[in-house]
Amino acid sequence: MTATTTGWVAYANAAGDVVANDAQSAAALVRAGRYIQREFLDSREYSGIPETIADEATYEAAILELEAPGFWTRTFTPDQQKVLTKADTLQWTVIGNASGAMGATPVSTAIDAMMRPYRAYVFGAYTV
Repeated sequence: MTATTTGWVAYANAAGDVVANDAQSAAALVRAGRYIQREFLDSREYSGIPETIADEATYEAAILELEAPGFWTRTFTPDQQKVLTKADTLQWTVIGNASGAMGATPVSTAIDAMMRPYRAYVFGAYTV
């Protein structure tokens, strides 16, 4: 992966977003790169991701990380994974897999769409 702050500034500017070429942006880019590396590039579920796609995914992740530092590394507890289902005498309903990390991991539909073509499906000992 060759994502750089200069590359991110250009990528963001092309989309009409403004990203400063400063230490805060550089730190967000590093944190985003860690997320992409951990979640996709080091994963057995994904293979053959081109460097340009990895870089663009990192830039997309960095936008969220810059807006909310720690976005990709938040800690959740099962009781935080719920939706309000009744307003009068408040009632909450647990959603998804409330007991595991997968249910608490933030998701970017843009990044998932970029990575979807490179997902390998594992069936037992076989990968398709």
